[in-house]
Amino acid sequence: MLLHVIARGKIARSPEAELVERYEKRIAWPLRLTELPETGGRVADPLTPYRTVLLDEKGRDLSSEQLARHLERWRDDGMRECRFVLGAADGHSDAERAEADLLVAFGRATWPHLLARAMLMEQLFRATAILAGHPYHRAG
Repeated sequence: MLLHVIARGKIARSPEAELVERYEKRIAWPLRLTELPETGGRVADPLTPYRTVLLDEKGRDLSSEQLARHLERWRDDGMRECRFVLGAADGHSDAERAEADLLVAFGRATWPHLLARAMLMEQLFRATAILAGHPYHRAG
């Protein structure tokens, strides 16, 4: 299953970009990163069937194991693509939220957009490592 991270805004050269790149190299699953301008832009049509996950302040606070189980179920159900969408500064519209398969939040705190992107990449690496039985994740 393709993991497709779609983010508004350019990450450019920054410490966050280095983290994104580090986890991009470590994720063994097929992965695509798409950057869009703050407004507009177009993303290629998804591979079907697919799922859409919005990173959203109104989302569920999932554990790493719960995220891994979602990915595992979708993969095993034949999903070809899972899109993880980080919105612009004002977040997602109600219509986008209603169309999404899952809303995920990284806790109740507000995170800078670039840091949220790096955190998402780490969680995708962690989830795929959990599914592979890799010792990176240490459940407490």
